[in-house]
Amino acid sequence: MSAICERTDVLVIGTGFGGAIPAYNLAAGGAKVIMLERGPELGAADFTQSLEIGGYTRIVDLIQGNGIQVVAGNCVGGSSVVYFAASLRAPSFVFERRGSAGRRLWPSGLTRSALDPWYDRVEATIPVAQQSWDDVPYAGGVWAAACANAGHTCNPVPLAVDLEHCTNCNWMLNGCRFDAKRSMLLNYLPAARAHGAQVRPLHEVQSIAKSLTPGYRYRVDYTVVDASDYRIPAGAGSIEAKVVIVAAGTMGTPVILKRSGLGLGSVPSAVGKYFSPNGDRVSMAVLDEGAVGNVLGLERAPGTAYEAFPIGKPIGSMSYDYLDPARPEFERFGLQQIYFPAITNLLPEDGTPAAPDWYGVDKKLLSQRWRSWLTLLAMTEDDNEGQWGVLPPTGNFLRVASSAVVSSLTYQPNANTRRGFAASDAALRSIIEKDGIGKHLDWVGGQPVLSAHPLASCRLGDDPATSALGPDHQLRGHAGLFVTDGSAVPTSLTVNPSLTIAALAERASPGIARFARSLGLDVAASVPPPGG
Repeated sequence: MSAICERTDVLVIGTGFGGAIPAYNLAAGGAKVIMLERGPELGAADFTQSLEIGGYTRIVDLIQGNGIQVVAGNCVGGSSVVYFAASLRAPSFVFERRGSAGRRLWPSGLTRSALDPWYDRVEATIPVAQQSWDDVPYAGGVWAAACANAGHTCNPVPLAVDLEHCTNCNWMLNGCRFDAKRSMLLNYLPAARAHGAQVRPLHEVQSIAKSLTPGYRYRVDYTVVDASDYRIPAGAGSIEAKVVIVAAGTMGTPVILKRSGLGLGSVPSAVGKYFSPNGDRVSMAVLDEGAVGNVLGLERAPGTAYEAFPIGKPIGSMSYDYLDPARPEFERFGLQQIYFPAITNLLPEDGTPAAPDWYGVDKKLLSQRWRSWLTLLAMTEDDNEGQWGVLPPTGNFLRVASSAVVSSLTYQPNANTRRGFAASDAALRSIIEKDGIGKHLDWVGGQPVLSAHPLASCRLGDDPATSALGPDHQLRGHAGLFVTDGSAVPTSLTVNPSLTIAALAERASPGIARFARSLGLDVAASVPPPGG
């Protein structure tokens, strides 16, 4: 393998929300920016509408930990390419959360009102569109009708989607073939490139060390990934930078930083601790077709399943009724209709009155009724129990296949988190089973927590004992080393986290630019939004 060493003003590790946004702001401000991305670079024509596992175009990682499974993106654009585009602001009470620590977990000056201007900027840049009921898929309408029947409100979810251009194919998990989903590929990344930023796919960062070159603070060592097999190194190199922004995703950033302890001298003890799966709790309802018509008043052909059930957008509607700030912490949650690809049909229990079972004839019979399924996501307040264990020898995790990986992350829900799960389960059951419209079922009950929204583990905060970053996103004790991805978010959010991650990255960017100027770089502190 050949070794390459070069230098830049700013090095950004990762190209998702947390990487693309500061990369644009710094490049537009005048800095020389290089971005390194572990995964491949794909465009609309490369995205598949297939559940084939493996291959060069596989852009979703299924990460197995101890007690948890996490779904994350592995490509230029990061998880913005594979997410379902729900774009929601976190409720105000989230920023006041105390958790089992008994004290405020977010930095004292960081409130919902303080973040609102940055939310505004992101929503205008991506941009975010508000669905009407005419945009919501059938499953979202069923969920809304069930909520109304139980005396609860329900609303369409705002999406980072061009609603007029969307074909309602429901294949967002594999990227959007029609460029209707507004991932980083369509806004911040091309804008960063227009200002000279370089994006280098298939570059997996291994570690960060102090630079010995005058004028440069850090050296980042990377491996070039073989395009045909992500497990094979095809080269290696180093880049020295005056400023480093780590945005390798919640599943990558803590591993890189922990491995960098020797080269940096040390890293804060909070690195790799306090992981949150955003309180994700997936469950399901099997609807009674007759009751759907007789009770909810929705027209369906007698004795047949609704053929349009899989058509639409993966997320349609959401009930906010349980996000009451007066409720006790750990008992507040959002309830959202969500549609997963058909491969997940193997996950729910068998639906019989007996104890839940995930195998056998009854399970197969249940699968025949999948068009009568209503998949639901509760986003609860967890207690940040997760932490990383022994690091893999290289990379962010042990890659078993192109898309199957094993992490040393351990997550075992404590009593507080389980209380939130139980409260959300009870709420869903009361809505789904009222008047016999359906039956609420467990989803991989007793099995690992399933999350598509990993957060924290290098979180912001005021207390050095429990937060790896200061309020400015700077790694404690390491000036010029910033973290701006989901790992910086201190707590679960009770809503989908992408918009908050993006807003925090926007908020961090002027401070990063100011630090760059303190090193003598001619970098503007404020730049227009992309396209603005």
